[in-house]
Amino acid sequence: MANTKNSGTCGRLVALLVASLLFLEPALPLYAEALPLADAPPQSLQIVILDGEGALNNISQRTAREPIVQVQDENHKPVAGAIVLFALHTGAGGAGGAFVGGASSLSVVTDANGLAHATGIVANQIKGSWQIQVTANYGKLSTSTTINESNVAPTGPGSSTTKGHWPLSKPTTILGSVIVLGTVVAIVVVASNNSSGTNITTGGGTVGAPGAGQVRPGIRIHF
Repeated sequence: MANTKNSGTCGRLVALLVASLLFLEPALPLYAEALPLADAPPQSLQIVILDGEGALNNISQRTAREPIVQVQDENHKPVAGAIVLFALHTGAGGAGGAFVGGASSLSVVTDANGLAHATGIVANQIKGSWQIQVTANYGKLSTSTTINESNVAPTGPGSSTTKGHWPLSKPTTILGSVIVLGTVVAIVVVASNNSSGTNITTGGGTVGAPGAGQVRPGIRIHF
């Protein structure tokens, strides 16, 4: 009798469980869609140079352009937490630089946007081109690229000036006319050759009211 009672109870529990599953079944896909999906780990890495490539560093200022790179996955999404190593390589002529303290390399961890900045590079005093080797590591993944920079001498406007010279050949005669019209003064210069010696002659003239008269003094210069 007890076994029959227990069997009936188990049957009711099984039926209740089946009914519950049938009732919840339509809501299960919706609940699964609402769960946030974890980002899949990257399958490969690539380094995108955002600043520093082809930079010209003024050796008088000693500072060099700060390289900035972004580490991305195969879908061009930024990879946070990647370890980026910036290694400075001196050029054939000795041009190059160093980080603060004279170090030749710097390790940086990418931020949430996958960015890494190589701060504190000081260029040396030698003109020429040099390189920065950039290597990114994330787990077992690794990739590298090269940034090219150059040290150049400062340039500026020339300080030398060219002295003026007399543009006309000798002997020369200059006839000047000054016309006064209110507050406007016009000067007309006509040059012609003359074989006589140096002489300066000024002629008289009259000044009339604005717009009604003119002054025409003649100036003759002989060389």
